[in-house]
Amino acid sequence: MSLLEIRGLTKSFGSVSVLRGLDLTVEAGERVAIIGASGCGKSVFLRCIELLERPDGGSVVIDGKEITARGADVDAIRRSMGMVYQRFHLFEHLNVMDNLCLAPTRLLGLRRDEAEARALSLLGQVGLASHADRMPHVLSGGQQQRIAICRCLMMEPKLLLFDEPTSALDPAMVGEVLAVIRMLAKRNMTMLIVTHEMAFAREVSDRVLFFADGGIYEQGTPAAIFDRPQREKTAAFIRKIKSFTYEADSPAFDLMALQGGVRAFAERYGVDARRTDRLQLCCEELVYELLAHCCSDERPAALRLEVSYAEADRAAQIDLVCGGTPYDPFTQDEDGLGVTILKHMGRELTYAYEDGRNHVRVTL
Repeated sequence: MSLLEIRGLTKSFGSVSVLRGLDLTVEAGERVAIIGASGCGKSVFLRCIELLERPDGGSVVIDGKEITARGADVDAIRRSMGMVYQRFHLFEHLNVMDNLCLAPTRLLGLRRDEAEARALSLLGQVGLASHADRMPHVLSGGQQQRIAICRCLMMEPKLLLFDEPTSALDPAMVGEVLAVIRMLAKRNMTMLIVTHEMAFAREVSDRVLFFADGGIYEQGTPAAIFDRPQREKTAAFIRKIKSFTYEADSPAFDLMALQGGVRAFAERYGVDARRTDRLQLCCEELVYELLAHCCSDERPAALRLEVSYAEADRAAQIDLVCGGTPYDPFTQDEDGLGVTILKHMGRELTYAYEDGRNHVRVTL
């Protein structure tokens, strides 16, 4: 018997129909990633499974028990599930240990010493064994989210629901939370994961659901969805080019803001580490090179840099437009270090001067 069976699930808010007769079966041990544009119903779908949102129609059966049935013991059925939200929702007035022990002692009848032993084991697995006595407000966002995952695991659920668990985190903290989910995947934990992290969805899931038009528009293996989508909207979503822009008007630009923005963009859209490093270095050298030769404090010129990434073929591109004096960095008699780096790393380099502006493109 399947662990999760959903039939004909519908949900509307006023005149807006969000879910329209959605069907889904999930087997025990299966990891299912859910992707799609913002507002397509992904989070509403998870909330309907736990009855945090009451469906207008259809049924949800979890481990043989229908949570949507009239007279169902909803609280008891919910205990077989755990949900990790975008925000951490830890009890701010309780320390980490008390946050973890509260539910299993009150709802499962565990003795406090049993609950603490279970909590310490879980904290050790996520690298936070030394944080048991700390209050939530002194923890980073990534640490709080790892604690929130441990809190779910304290109830020994059969199904975990993740509602964009990294969306509220700074880019530097995303990896530590994804590492915990990877660990759970290796242990065959049954999971539904709503995520915008495409590379992570490809890596960790057995099946990917693309949501559109009020339900599951297309589903398949990660390779099928990301490399060979069959339907128009899926292909358009997967191939959509993501971009990041940065603007400056002086050689004294904010390098940390540029570097941090490029890395956050790359991590958001699953750009691999090697290409991310190359993107950061090329962006830095391009901006330095153009600002140094095209403008100065006496003759400022606006510069706009755009980094784009196409998920379909994983192609990364840097486009830079800068006013001021014409300057082609790729045709200088003596290349500086920056130009040498660009020529070495760039797969394709182009330059043009049009309408009083320098146009430079580097394709990696």
